[in-house]
Amino acid sequence: MTLDTAPADPVVTRLADIAVDDATALLAGHGLRLHVVADGEKIPGSYWGEPEAGIIGCDVYVRGDTPVHSMLHEACHLIVLPPDKRAQVHTDATDSVEEEDATCYLQIVLADALPDVGSARLMADMDAWGYTYRLGSTRAWFEHDAENARAWLIERGLLAG
Repeated sequence: MTLDTAPADPVVTRLADIAVDDATALLAGHGLRLHVVADGEKIPGSYWGEPEAGIIGCDVYVRGDTPVHSMLHEACHLIVLPPDKRAQVHTDATDSVEEEDATCYLQIVLADALPDVGSARLMADMDAWGYTYRLGSTRAWFEHDAENARAWLIERGLLAG
């Protein structure tokens, strides 16, 4: 997976489009805290810059214009880490290609826990934003080329077998 440059204003699901309480509860269930910063404010810990989500320790930072896929992706970077490593994270949490793949897979799975999102919508948003996979789409990767990511998550107890 690579992240190409996103279109100037891709039409994707943004935090303002969903119930923030649902996102807060989802992340809290994984030991994370969601912080919504005011519109126009800098997003702490954002690797790609605004409006992308940011991460610092167990905290995920977003704004109303943050894409939901970005919030989930950054949160999943923290979820896949052991708790002692989470505390050391500031902005960049990627440890390996395998971890990145697992993060992408998990964000799709967790999207189904958000009533206003779901995995199909999230995968379409990922494609619109510029995620690219060798099979041509996020859905094709998820359904036909992500066995390694799924196995990685199962091995670590982050996904049921």
